[in-house]
Order: sequence, then C-alpha cells, then structure tokens
Amino acid sequence: MKKIIIALISMMILIPVAGNAQNKALNKKLKKEYKDKKKELEKQGWKLFGSSRTLDVALLLHYDKLNVLGKNGTEVNGYASISDPKHKNLLKQNAIANACNTYARNTGSHVKGRTVNDMGLTDSEKSEFEHFYAAYEAIVEKEIKGELKESFALIKEDVGKKQIDMQVFYVVDEEAASRARIRAFENAMKESEVAQKYAEKVSEFIKEGFKNE
Repeated sequence: MKKIIIALISMMILIPVAGNAQNKALNKKLKKEYKDKKKELEKQGWKLFGSSRTLDVALLLHYDKLNVLGKNGTEVNGYASISDPKHKNLLKQNAIANACNTYARNTGSHVKGRTVNDMGLTDSEKSEFEHFYAAYEAIVEKEIKGELKESFALIKEDVGKKQIDMQVFYVVDEEAASRARIRAFENAMKESEVAQKYAEKVSEFIKEGFKNE
C-alpha cells in the first residue's frame, strides 16, 4: 500500500513537470516562428498599414489569436497589387476578395480530396462531382467573408516598378466557419444529383474544415 501511495505521489509530481516542459518547448518554437516571420517581412520591405501599433505587437496578437483557437484556427492571407497610387483604396478590397478566394479554393480542395480518396467514386461520379466542387467553391467565396477576422495589413511600395502591394492577414475559426461552408454545400447540392446521393458523407467532410485533416 505504501509503495502504491508513493507511486501515485510521484505521478502527481511528474505530470505538471512534463506539462511545463511541453509548454516551454512550445513557447520556444512560437518565439522562433514569430522572430523568423518578423525578420522575413522586414527584409522584404513590408510595413504595417492602417494601424498605430508596431509590427511586433501586430504579429504577437495574430499568433495569440491562432493559439487560442488551437486546431480550429486557420490563417488566411489576402494579396493585392496596383500600379496607380490614386487607387490605393482599392487594395484592401482586392485583398479581402483574394483571401475569400484562397479560403474557398483550399476548402474545396480538401472536400475533393476526401471524396475521391475515401468514397470509391466511379469515373462518372467523379466527373459529375467536378461541377459540384466548382459551385461549392464559388458559394463559399461569397459566404466566408463574414468569418474572416482581420489581424493586420501590410503594404509595400516599389517606386521603380511603380507598384504597390498589400497583404492582409486573417484568422478564421473553423468551427464558426462551418456554418458558411454548410450553407454553401446545401446550395451547391441542389444542382448536383451525385452530391445529393452522398450528401451525408460529403457534409461530414465539409464540417471538418480543411485544416483538420
């Protein structure tokens, strides 16, 4: 009995130590990731846009949002470029549109990969599904905008090339975004008999979110 009690006490002591070691390792990796990203952005000439904060703070807050969401957190970048400074106000709008398109293509690719690999579709069904994927991505692109939470925007101006670039970093909560993906699925499915046939299984893939493979 005494040996059992000693063993239990030892476990209680070692578990927090192991947890602390994991936290330290994770914090070390996150710190390196943050420093590498900051160094990369500054080297490329990117500057914070539309904010009184520093790039350090913007990056730290961005990573903190992702850490809080854990496996449900997805980072999405939106890019835009123009050659006429007079239309600089269009950059942000174009970057948002690009981010929506990027997210839609990623989640569409995820669903396509799962249906092709896990459902044993016939060649005819695969061909029919191609139309469904295209429709699904197009609707997700429209639906997902409300789930894109902006972290920060960066701008870079190349006077020689007469080009202004912008990239905006967004965070998406995959659990919350599942509602937008399901709405897109339900609408795209109306025009696809094969999607209706496998509706239950495809719905499962769509609810997952493309990062949770």
